[in-house]
Amino acid sequence: MCVVGIAAELTANAARHGHVPGRDFHLRLTESAGRAVLRIEVADTRSERCPVSEAPVTPPPDEESGRGLYLVSQLADRWGVAPRPGAPGKCVWAELRLLPGGRDEMAR
Repeated sequence: MCVVGIAAELTANAARHGHVPGRDFHLRLTESAGRAVLRIEVADTRSERCPVSEAPVTPPPDEESGRGLYLVSQLADRWGVAPRPGAPGKCVWAELRLLPGGRDEMAR
């Protein structure tokens, strides 16, 4: 369940904040079998709108938005932002430790 929530938040952010007309974002899921880690990456073409990878603060309850990266920071074991490899833009990523059988730890 965490994988779906994290992927949804990161892709929604890319569509809302990273959109450039005529260009798409890319979602990639990879599993590192040796480390039992699932990595979720979402890359877009906007490098000037880069989130800060410090721990996001809890948004005030009356705010209508601003909870996406806060949720990612609470659900993921690690997350961050990196330049997009081989193209302009950025890649926002999150990692989850996997249980035996490939499930994320929060799916119990």
